[in-house]
Amino acid sequence: MREERRAARSEVDEVAPGVLRIQLPISLPGLGHVNCYVLEDSRGVALVDPGLPGERTWRRLKSQLASIGIPIKRVHTVVVTHSHPDHFGQVGRLRKRTGAEIITHRSFRTFLDPSAEADDEEVEVVASADDGHAQRSNVAKTKTNGFGQPTPWGGKPYQLPLSRRVTYKAMTWAAGRFVALPEPSRRVEEAEIVRLGNREWVAIHTPGHTEDHLCLWDPDGGLFISGDHVLPTITPHISGLTQSADPLADFFTSLERVGDLPDVTTVLPAHGLAFGDLAGRCSHITRHHHERLDILRTASEEIGAGTVEEYMQILFKERSWGSMAESETYAHLEHLRLLNEASVDDSKHQLRYRIDNK
Repeated sequence: MREERRAARSEVDEVAPGVLRIQLPISLPGLGHVNCYVLEDSRGVALVDPGLPGERTWRRLKSQLASIGIPIKRVHTVVVTHSHPDHFGQVGRLRKRTGAEIITHRSFRTFLDPSAEADDEEVEVVASADDGHAQRSNVAKTKTNGFGQPTPWGGKPYQLPLSRRVTYKAMTWAAGRFVALPEPSRRVEEAEIVRLGNREWVAIHTPGHTEDHLCLWDPDGGLFISGDHVLPTITPHISGLTQSADPLADFFTSLERVGDLPDVTTVLPAHGLAFGDLAGRCSHITRHHHERLDILRTASEEIGAGTVEEYMQILFKERSWGSMAESETYAHLEHLRLLNEASVDDSKHQLRYRIDNK
């Protein structure tokens, strides 16, 4: 079993001097936990990515902190790596209970913002938040519309099952009324210094998985908190339903920048266990996506001008077919189009892509 899929460990582990790891339970396709890092200093602790919204996560977080002698009131700072609910879910509650400073990248914005829309993975996580019964579902949005509307590539509209649609709508309605919002008190820029846990961390903006993704690098200690940007055995979802014209190109650029960081000895991911060789892992992930682009090129030779769904069924195994697989396929096809390696026929209901292999 891949590390990221394993259930949350019951132990609190020290992964570096002054840095502890709590694994909080989640139940999502391909994921069984999220890592919450605890950075200790004389004032108390800072937390990085405190898990999903809901009572189960809150109880687990409090009990794990208590097991190492840290009451929740000692949390003075929370860092959120990006705007997916398994990373920011408890932030508003922590701010309300402890007055903690909330640190995000400057561009952080969640679906709870009235002017924003969730991407396909964000809605998938929200709809399953803390219920322990996550299932695959058809969830997607257009860049300008919500549920029930066609995706940018056409085809049947995607829709959540009724019970999960109600959950999503209820959370949106409750935001600011009964649910504390994850409102940042400090938005950091690229290369800004963040002092936490007696270390000076450098903020590294890594768009790709999301547009607001933030990593933290401790050049003196050789530590790198990677969020979902670089994971040990799986690759993060690259959604074609973000506001970026080419999220895959953004991801490649971010991987290259991170892979060039000097003297990183320990990578602390949001899922799975710590690992070394950050540069090697970044190169491996980049090769993986280029291989998938090659799969699309070969598929085009066989099917000619194909729909996103047709390419998706070649690019992904059947067990993964659905909205998120289509969205990632669309991101790859758009990447090729923007490189002038593919053309698109938009004259009919569904977009059809033809890839030039010359």
